[in-house]
Order: sequence, then structure tokens, then C-alpha cells
Amino acid sequence: MNHNTPLSPRPLHQLSDVRRRVLTAAQLRAHGVPAAATNEQCRAGGPWQQLLPGVYLLHPGPPTSEERLHAVLLYAARERNAGVPPQPGAEEPHRPVYTEAMITGLAALTLHGFAATPPLTALDAIDVLVPRLRRLRSTGCARIVRTASLPAAEEVTGLPVAPVPRALADAVAELSDAGAVRRLLTEAVRGGHCEPAALVRELTQAKLLSRPHVVDAVDSLLAEGRAIAEDRLYAMVREYGLPDPVWNIDLRLPGGPHLGGLDAYWPEHAVAVELDTRAPRQDEDTLWSEYARKREHLERLGITVVYITPKKLRDSLEQQAAVVRTALMASVDRDPAAYVVVLPRQ
Repeated sequence: MNHNTPLSPRPLHQLSDVRRRVLTAAQLRAHGVPAAATNEQCRAGGPWQQLLPGVYLLHPGPPTSEERLHAVLLYAARERNAGVPPQPGAEEPHRPVYTEAMITGLAALTLHGFAATPPLTALDAIDVLVPRLRRLRSTGCARIVRTASLPAAEEVTGLPVAPVPRALADAVAELSDAGAVRRLLTEAVRGGHCEPAALVRELTQAKLLSRPHVVDAVDSLLAEGRAIAEDRLYAMVREYGLPDPVWNIDLRLPGGPHLGGLDAYWPEHAVAVELDTRAPRQDEDTLWSEYARKREHLERLGITVVYITPKKLRDSLEQQAAVVRTALMASVDRDPAAYVVVLPRQ
């Protein structure tokens, strides 16, 4: 026995599921399989094969999609206590712990349930997101994507997967097909996977909005997001018994300047609703200042403005209806608003 010999190796058959089939060299050593034995098993025609540097598939034949995903994560992740054998009688965790690595790109979107992405079996490479300073290279079925700051991973089928906005940005970075980009962004919004603002923020940070086909898709995405938010606003008024407003109007002072457009307005109450659909690619401080100036101007005229984001309409429709109802009820206690002209929005 030497210093490299595991003190209490646990037989491989005691592992379960994919953990029995895909292991790193360090994990094999921890289970009493030295490097020489691993190399012998991986000889031509042997029962094992090396999928990626330091990552082995313990059966012949092509790997399954699940095995490829785990192999890529094992290759990219920092191994935690990989060389320390489990103690006798200790429970093995039912799945491995992957640190500083998560599936991203098209594979992540497929795991999130997107219909517009290829099946995992059709992907030549699986994108895996790691910190920028990790010393790794893309190889085999593992394509390394680096980031200055890892997002919080979401667990999907027991695997760490990048959130949809980040996974979409990484997928779009590899796509030149305008139709494919548009389909992915549209499904993200229509399918309720994420809000347009979060996605545009990721695309901006990834510096992808300099690509014309991405900009075109984003313009469609924002229009799609606004249309969905408007439908939810209509549903909120209908389902929670609010009085019918006038929809999509412009306000003007009589013979005076344009005051701005509003998504819903109750003239008899002088209460307005405006959807806050600012695009993060714009200067948020500047745009919010425009919102604030408009709101202050209208409120000086006695008009209450309620701003609602698409996310709030999606996640808390009843609460937003209560906010609007409160504003309508409070109007009886306010001084009458200035007279304004209501026109259809141009």
C-alpha cells in the first residue's frame, strides 16, 4: 500500500444510475481503480471509453444524452473531495455536486422545455458555463463558455442549468440564422419562460445587439411582449370587475401640448394605467426620467398614474387589480382634475 492507495474504496457497483456509468479519473481512484487499470479498460475494443479528458464512460457504445450532460459537467466542474473515498457505511449522495459549472446554450433551453431547440441527441457540442479564469478548453462534446460572473443555476432533472435569459444569450451568440434566433426569442416570451426585459438585458451584456439579425428579433420580441402584457391588462379589468376604461389613448390640454400616451384611462376618475415596458438596451436612467416627468406633469393636473410592469401582470394579477381599484376609489376624495382632451393613440 502507498500514499495513493484509497483507504476504504467502495465498489463501483454500489454507485447508482448515471454515477455508475460516468466517472472522473479521481473518482475511479477513490473507488480503488488505479490509472493503469483505467487505461487497460479503455483499450481498443475494451469495455470502457474516455469521453473527455479525465472523464470515462464505463460501458461500450455511444453515450446517452444524460451521460453526455454529466460528462461535460464532470469535465468542467471543480471536483469536491473527488480523491477522498467514502467512509464505510456512509451514504453516497444520490447525485454528484457540480461546482462552478452549469449547462447553458441550446442544451439548457432544451432542458428548460423549449420546442424550438434541437433534441440533445442532435447537438454535436454541449455548452457549459464556467468562470472566466478557469483553465479549460473546449474539446470533444464540451464547449466552454466563460463569464465574469456565474448566475445562480436552476436545477433541471437534477442538473445545474443556466437561467433562461442567460442560456438564450449564449445560444444566440452561436447562431447566424435570423429565423432561428427569432423563434427562440418568441418562444421564450410566449411560453412564459422569461420576460423580454430580462432577455434584452442579457443580450445587451453579451454585446449581441450589434448584430442586425439579433436587433430585428429583439424588436419583434419587445412588440410580442407588449402585446402579451396588453392582453393581461384587458384580462385583469374583465376578470376582477373593474369599470371599463378607454384604451390606448393620448391626452392633450385643450389647445395645448401633447401630454403623453396611456394604455388605459378612466376619465370620470382621472386614473390612468401605463405599462412599463422599458427596454434595458436603452439608457434606463434617462428613460425613467422621462416616465417620471410625464407622471409628475399628469399628477399636477390631478391625474393619478399607475405604472405596471409585464412581470407584475404575469405574477400578481390580482394584486395589480387591487392597486388600480384603490386608485379608482380614492378619486372621490381628490380635487377635480384639470380638463384634458382624450384622443385615440396615434
